[in-house]
Amino acid sequence: MFAKSPSRQVAKSPSRQLTTPATTGRVRKLKKITVLMADDHALVRQSMFKLLKKEGCFKVVGQAQNGSEAVEMARIFRPDVILMDIAMPVLNGLQATRQILIANPAAKVLIISAHSDAEYIECMTAVGAVGFLEKQSAAEILIKAIHEVVNGHRFFSPAIAKRMANG
Repeated sequence: MFAKSPSRQVAKSPSRQLTTPATTGRVRKLKKITVLMADDHALVRQSMFKLLKKEGCFKVVGQAQNGSEAVEMARIFRPDVILMDIAMPVLNGLQATRQILIANPAAKVLIISAHSDAEYIECMTAVGAVGFLEKQSAAEILIKAIHEVVNGHRFFSPAIAKRMANG
């Protein structure tokens, strides 16, 4: 996998590592995408955590079980992406998203919810969420959505995008 050079190792195949003159003799890893998860169901949080960890390019910086915790963790960790459920105790996802975006307008909030009625989608995008996924979405869709929103795009699960296109 590595070819020796006199002063450093250089990767032959594409990888998530960079070698630069400034790191002479050392390999430096690219920054992982930081993610905060907010969902009141432990099983959902644990499943997403395992999925994101397996991918290798994500770092989960926090797991909130309600909207209030999400707001606090977003303030402390300033993650690249926040995966937000809508229906949570203490402070719901709509209110939490609103507060997070007031404190940090550059935050990327991606809604993941079992509630995908047009009303919910309109409400969440109106407060600044950059995407919306149904919890029934495949794992690959979640991974793609995170990459899209980090790169400045909006993302809606295929079923939601289809409904939006059909008016």
